[in-house]
Amino acid sequence: METVHNPKLASTELANLWTQYMGDSMSVCVLNYMLQKVEDKDIRSILEFSLSLSKQHLVTIRTFFNEEKYPIPYGFTKQDVNLDAPRLFSDNLFLRYIHIMAAHGLTGYAVAFTTSVRADVRKYYSDCNVESMELFNRSLDLLLSKGIYTRPPYLHPPEMAQYVKKQGFLTGWFGNRRPLNGIEISNIIFNMNKMILGKAMVLGFSQVAQTQDVREYFMRGTQLSSKHLEIFSSLLQEDNLHSPPSWDDEVTNSTVSPFSDKLMMFHTGFYTQTAVAFYGAALAVCMRRDLAAQYSRLTSEMEQFGEDGANILINNGWMEQPPTADDRISLASGKK
Repeated sequence: METVHNPKLASTELANLWTQYMGDSMSVCVLNYMLQKVEDKDIRSILEFSLSLSKQHLVTIRTFFNEEKYPIPYGFTKQDVNLDAPRLFSDNLFLRYIHIMAAHGLTGYAVAFTTSVRADVRKYYSDCNVESMELFNRSLDLLLSKGIYTRPPYLHPPEMAQYVKKQGFLTGWFGNRRPLNGIEISNIIFNMNKMILGKAMVLGFSQVAQTQDVREYFMRGTQLSSKHLEIFSSLLQEDNLHSPPSWDDEVTNSTVSPFSDKLMMFHTGFYTQTAVAFYGAALAVCMRRDLAAQYSRLTSEMEQFGEDGANILINNGWMEQPPTADDRISLASGKK
């Protein structure tokens, strides 16, 4: 039980709620558009469930902020979505999108839960985790039932458990390098599935972006995604393991934007940030030096891409400032 009555939201709690508000306000726009275009009734049901979760999250977060007298973020509104725009993505891509975003939610809510202190905030993120697990399960079950989910490679069991006997287990630059282990394969497949969706999204965004700098940025993102996918695929192919297929053909030839450039840039920025985070997690458990070096290089490329995107957001006045500590130097000097 908490001993402090009515404690204020801690910095971590404010940051988590602010970040989620931005993401869910974007999701409401994206899901409303998808619901205008979806034809498959089973996929529609999942989209409706996902939209209801995002809307309820926004209501709860506004309540937290209002009680704290903290300003509600601008986020994304009806002005950031054109529901009358033609279809940009297929129904199957809508479903894949929900599946990957549910996985992101599970990761983000776990961090938010463990960095929250107040009992009501912890309860809220505990509920969010349960909801995301349901969304993840429903989307995966539907992908499987439609036969459009590519299972990861299978590994044959050894005769018995074994210990590593040679330092060569860690090498990978010269000579015969050992095959990828299950942990490394798992991270490659996970990052590939995220990157495959990310590539399809920026491919569509590049067709409909309204300003030249944003369009060129998305085209660069498509090329960067292709490069990373080729590297991951070659690592699997070396051990005769299959890769998940591309989803690029799930993007239509529409050139009418369903979303504002601001929303598409924010979406791409979010995806870039998560790629950096998951590359870092994969790097931490790599047991082959060449693979670790690849992740380090790819992470650096994604970080640079993300920084360039942030500059576009700032230059266009699209980047909202997250909860920030007081600038004591400016306060002391009389500046605001």
